[in-house]
Amino acid sequence: MSKTMKQLTMEFGVTRQAIMRKMDDKFRSKYVSKVHSNGVSKLTISDDGYKLLKQHFLSSNRVVSNESSSYSNYVTHDSVTDTAMELLEKQLVEKDKQIEKLQQSLGEAHKLLSQQQQLNLSTNRQNEKLLDTTTNNTPSQEDSPLKNDHTDVSEPTEGNYKGEETKTPKKGLFGWLRR
Repeated sequence: MSKTMKQLTMEFGVTRQAIMRKMDDKFRSKYVSKVHSNGVSKLTISDDGYKLLKQHFLSSNRVVSNESSSYSNYVTHDSVTDTAMELLEKQLVEKDKQIEKLQQSLGEAHKLLSQQQQLNLSTNRQNEKLLDTTTNNTPSQEDSPLKNDHTDVSEPTEGNYKGEETKTPKKGLFGWLRR
């Protein structure tokens, strides 16, 4: 009984292209025929052609049945899976080490930031104390309210009348450094 290409591929466990490569013009003329059914043309191989193809595929140490093929694929797949799993486990361990290092450096950065903030706070407090002590010891004209607020710029005063320039201490956060 003749067989179709699909039946041969299933039985031999090879692709249709592999079977087509083994069929030369002489083989096709003797053993292959086209059958039209339901508007579809199929290639059928006669029993003699089937025996020749079977001999070729069996002699080349190909897998003969689907059962053996699936077992062979399972073993290969299993060994590939094991290798891939080992590789992924190594990568995972390496990533865990990297995450651990990053967490340590992040913790150190938080600690340094906290120390810097505390240092800035204590420096600001010391600066405020120094400013309070310097301004309390030397009262300036700007600290006391003006008694004569009605003075005009054009009126001569003692400072600009003599033509001398008087400097008043500047106020501010670092005013004590400018003296």
